[in-house]
Amino acid sequence: MRATALIAEDETPQREELRDSLAALWPELTIVAECSDGLAALEAEQSLRPQIAFLDIRMPGVDGLEVARAIAARTHVIFTTAYDRYAIDAFDRGAFDYLLKPIGRERLAETLRRVRERLHLQSSAEMVERLDALRLSPAADLKSIKWITANAGNTIRMFAIDDVLYFQAQDKYTRVVAAREEAVIRTPLKDLLIGLDSQTFWQVHRSVIVRVSAIEKAFHNEDGKLELSIKGRQERLPVSSAFHYRFKPM
Repeated sequence: MRATALIAEDETPQREELRDSLAALWPELTIVAECSDGLAALEAEQSLRPQIAFLDIRMPGVDGLEVARAIAARTHVIFTTAYDRYAIDAFDRGAFDYLLKPIGRERLAETLRRVRERLHLQSSAEMVERLDALRLSPAADLKSIKWITANAGNTIRMFAIDDVLYFQAQDKYTRVVAAREEAVIRTPLKDLLIGLDSQTFWQVHRSVIVRVSAIEKAFHNEDGKLELSIKGRQERLPVSSAFHYRFKPM
């Protein structure tokens, strides 16, 4: 059986270069999907079930570490990164394969040799455990959001990020919902996610980012789809299948 893989990389030239290099070094490898963001990678992995995933660590929306957390139980992950020296140190201790950008052919060839050897031996459960050790705090070079400036009627409101319950895409705008009020902003969800603490806010749907501590419960509606109830709110927020893993019982 031919091995299968997906590539998740938000920079088109780098994605194409990796694809071409893989074709030259491992012609039998079938690339089943090429994704430009983490959410697309999650959806592609769920539907196509590749054996290998080449993941850029920093991507719009869901980052590579979060994608790996969701798929590592069934997919062999190889990170591609130009950053995160501490994570690379951890990879060097044998936790994961990684490719440091710009990716050299010799380094890629060695990584492919190792992943072929381990394709049927690597413990996916161990990958999940070690991802917890690699979960980095928001990168120091990314600005963390502290305040949201939003339109509320004819006025401009200031929302402390600690007061926000969830963000929801709505037409060309994004709803900012707090316990007692809400407003709209023009910033897309994928841009907001970059500046939010991934331990505090979770993306649960292409159109929803929610504060974890604001979730009252997750439940299946009459159609069998997973939804969230939010403390103090009547709305029910959808959870896409790509994010069901967040709500699996411990």
